[in-house]
Amino acid sequence: MPVTKTDAGPRSPARRSAIKTLAAAAAGTASLPLWARYAGAQSAAPIRIGFQMHATGIGAAYGRWYDRTTRAALRLINEAGGINGRPVELVTEDDGTDPKRGAEVVEKFASLHRCDVGYGTLFSHVVMGSAPRAGELKLPYFVVSEGHHVASGALNRWTLQPGITDVKSQVLAMAPFVRENLGRKVTMIFPDYAFGHDHRDFFSQAIEAQGGEVVAKLAIPPTETSFTKYFAKIPRETEVIYHVMVGPSVLTFVKEMGEFFGPSRPEIFGFIDSLESVDLQSPGLDFLEGTYFWEGMPRYAQPDQTAFDRHYRAAIGIDENGALAADPSDVSAYAHMFGCWETLYVIKAGMEACGYRGPDDRAALVEAVEAMTEMPLSNDHPQGAKLFNGRTHQVFGPQYISKVENGRLVVQAETPIEAGFYPDEVDYTTQSL
Repeated sequence: MPVTKTDAGPRSPARRSAIKTLAAAAAGTASLPLWARYAGAQSAAPIRIGFQMHATGIGAAYGRWYDRTTRAALRLINEAGGINGRPVELVTEDDGTDPKRGAEVVEKFASLHRCDVGYGTLFSHVVMGSAPRAGELKLPYFVVSEGHHVASGALNRWTLQPGITDVKSQVLAMAPFVRENLGRKVTMIFPDYAFGHDHRDFFSQAIEAQGGEVVAKLAIPPTETSFTKYFAKIPRETEVIYHVMVGPSVLTFVKEMGEFFGPSRPEIFGFIDSLESVDLQSPGLDFLEGTYFWEGMPRYAQPDQTAFDRHYRAAIGIDENGALAADPSDVSAYAHMFGCWETLYVIKAGMEACGYRGPDDRAALVEAVEAMTEMPLSNDHPQGAKLFNGRTHQVFGPQYISKVENGRLVVQAETPIEAGFYPDEVDYTTQSL
C-alpha cells in the first residue's frame, strides 16, 4: 500500500483544527459582497495560476473542456473568497500539444508572467518535455495527465499529480474484470507514445498476473487518420480487443473498427479516451452496444448520482448526458476533466495549509501538498474519495467500468481505491527543493 498516515495527516488534532477553521472562514466569506471578501488579505495582488492549455494540436478537444472546467472551479473559489483572502487569476498559454512549446510555456509562466504555479498539462509527451524545465525554475507544476511518468520517478520534486489517477493504477484495477468477464487472449491497440506505452506495458503485466495473455500489441502513430490496415493484423485467436486512442481521429477509429468486424466481433473493452468528447449517438457507433469502457468519471448521470456530481455539472453547465447544457451536441471530456477541478482545490488547500504569500513560498507549497493523504468525496473531489501518496506525488482513487446499453454508458462496477495500489518506485521527498 503506497499511502501512510503522517503526523501532518488529516487525523492529527492540529490538522483537523486547521481544516475546521478554514471551513468556517469559507462559510463566512461566502456571505460577503465580492469586494469585501479580499479586504483582509495581506496582499491584494492575485494568486496567478499558469494554465498550460492544449488549445491547438491533437489535444484540443481536451483542452477546450479543461479550460471550461478550470474557469468554473476558479469562479467558485473566487466567489468564496479566493485563496488566503486573495483573488485567483488564470494566465493561459497554448502549448500546441507539443513538448518543445510546452517547455517554452513553462518558462513564460515563471519568468514573464510571474505565476505562482503551473498547471493543467494532459498529454504525456508534453508533460515529459515540460516538467524538467519546471524543476529547473523551481515552479510547482501540477499535471492532470494520467501518465505514470510522475509516480515512476522520471520527473522531479516540483511536479505533482494530485487530482487524477495514473494509467498503471487504472489498468491494475481493470484487468481482473477483463479476465473474469470478457476473455483471456487480448489484442491491444494503443497510441505510439508515452501514454500508450504505459497502457501496453502495465496492462500486459496486469492481465498476465490474472492468467491472461496479450497476443498482439498494435501501436498507432498519433497522426494516423485511417485504421483498417491495423485491424487486419488482429490474430484470429483474439477473445478481447483492448483499445485506447486519442486525438481528432477517434471517431474514425471506432467507426472503422465496427465496419471491419460487423456483427462477428470479439469482446471489446475500451478506455473512454477512444470516445472522449464524441457523441455515442453518432452514426456508425451502433456496434458499440454491449461493449465495455473504463471511465474516470461516469459521463452519464447514474441513478445513484451524488449531490457532488450534480454540483459539479451545474457549475460547468453540463447536462445529465455529459454534454454542454446550452449545446447538447458539444460532448464533454467528462472522464478526465474532473482532474482539473480537483487539482485546483488541492492547490487551494495546499496554499492555505502553508499560508502561501508568493513565489518565495513555492517550496512550502510543495511540502504542504506532500503532507496530504485523505481526500474525502465532496464538492472539492466529486469524482470520488482519494488517497494521495506524498512520496510518489501520485493520487489514487476509484475507477468505473461502464457498458453501452441503449446508446448510453451504464456503470457496471466501481473499483475500490486499493485495487489500484502498487509499490512505490520513488520518494521525491528525499530530493532537495
